[in-house]
Amino acid sequence: MTNKGRDILAGLSVAGLMLPEAIAYSGIAGVPPQHALYAAVAGCLVYAVLGRSRFAIISPTSSSAAILAAMLVALVPEPGQKMLLVAVVVFFVGLLFLAAGMLKLGALSSVISRPVLRGFTFGLAILITLKQFPVISGMSTTGAGTFEAIWRIMTNPGQWNTYSLLVAAAVLAFLLATRRIPQLPASLVVLALIIPVSILLNLQEKGVAIVGSIDLSGIWGSFTAISFDELSHVARFAPPLVLILFAESWGTIRGLSLRHGENVDANSELKTLGIANIASAALQGMPVGAGFSAGAASEAANPQTRFASAVAAVGLAILCLVASTWFAYIPQAALSAIIIIALLHALDPSPLIRLWRLKHDLILALGATAGVLFFGVLDGMLAAIVLSFAVFLRRLSSPLVMVLGRLGSSHNFVDLKRHPDAEAPAGIMVLRPAQPLFFGNAEPIFADTTRLILANSDTKTAIVSLEETIELDTTALDALLEFDANLRKRNITIRYARMHDAVRDMLARGGGDDLLRRANYSVDDAVTVLEKKGSRHDAYL
Repeated sequence: MTNKGRDILAGLSVAGLMLPEAIAYSGIAGVPPQHALYAAVAGCLVYAVLGRSRFAIISPTSSSAAILAAMLVALVPEPGQKMLLVAVVVFFVGLLFLAAGMLKLGALSSVISRPVLRGFTFGLAILITLKQFPVISGMSTTGAGTFEAIWRIMTNPGQWNTYSLLVAAAVLAFLLATRRIPQLPASLVVLALIIPVSILLNLQEKGVAIVGSIDLSGIWGSFTAISFDELSHVARFAPPLVLILFAESWGTIRGLSLRHGENVDANSELKTLGIANIASAALQGMPVGAGFSAGAASEAANPQTRFASAVAAVGLAILCLVASTWFAYIPQAALSAIIIIALLHALDPSPLIRLWRLKHDLILALGATAGVLFFGVLDGMLAAIVLSFAVFLRRLSSPLVMVLGRLGSSHNFVDLKRHPDAEAPAGIMVLRPAQPLFFGNAEPIFADTTRLILANSDTKTAIVSLEETIELDTTALDALLEFDANLRKRNITIRYARMHDAVRDMLARGGGDDLLRRANYSVDDAVTVLEKKGSRHDAYL
């Protein structure tokens, strides 16, 4: 089969997954299904032209749909105005993506640590899954929060709708049974099977909620003006949408590319995501990104080029035009089952179990999970960001100074605590701050270094290695100069090693010429100088 033939088959297979997922995610967000379908078509077409990965599929995602739902729940807009507000926030998302790409902020893709992001994603998957149970049970829980709704369902089994439960169970069983056949568009197949069942059994008359009609005829309807309060409300949701979309998208794109030897650039992907979201906003579509489940389906279909993404968009558009009248009969319980299956990868606790085994960062991940479950999607996202920065600052500002020794007869100096076979140079203490020096940790680090030097009254010579510090801010510069002056007053000879050029430049501008005359490019050179000088205590050694 030719590459183009493979791409056509792969694109059609992906379109089969995108259709039910788009409709399902529109239900999470609380917007009409056609706006998710518009977004999927726009996202795939833009990425086919501008993207770099042949596997990534740009379409609505469950996480962005949950944040969009949180935005809309606090507003009570007019029917026509609701999608205008969605278009505005998606346009803001696109602009932020474009700005980040132009400013080359792709390196900030790791602004949220992986454990925190995994915890947030795990909590979000739990939250979205729990929200499906009222639909599956067929029981009304209007006005109740997520946990209150679950409690009502569990304590009132007599109000469950048997038909709705059977639909969900059948769909779940089918999708689970076909998970080992990735080439099969199982979600589309299950809809093709459930629609006739819904019509023949007249499930709507039996109390089973259905999708209802999908109007593809118009995009921009009538709407009223947006107030400043509404505009400011939707604008504050754009940054968290950008963060979660890029974290999810870049994680998916990078993972797929690494497995298949593709070259992708974070800044280029930022700009592509920006244009894709602006295109979606022009169609009043939902926010779009590279979701894991769509990417996994694309990888399984093994496309050869990005032409498959264009085929998926065209295939989805044709499906909508040909069969949109039949979509009205899809039971909501079936879509809830599809959502749960799509989230199984995010509900997998193995990443958290790994953190537990590593005895590291588990509290961070669980904290992010709890933030989503108990504070909601937006506040949970903000809590995850704050948690990441708090951990970063705590680790960076915690003083840790290593005492080094020579490893055998080599030129290598290592931490004496970790390498008991290493030996400290006779009469010389070698120290190395383990963190880069900056305003938040410079003073406590130099205080700790001073304490270690003075702890042994016989220590008269010392070397401080600054290899971890790439540059100095003014606070760290002043702390270094004060540290040096304090030791010299105590008649302790001090030399420096492994200074980066930017640190040397800062010292030269900040009155540190004296330190530069006592600086070597390696610890071994500094030790050699002191050993040659013997016991002399020359301040300019």
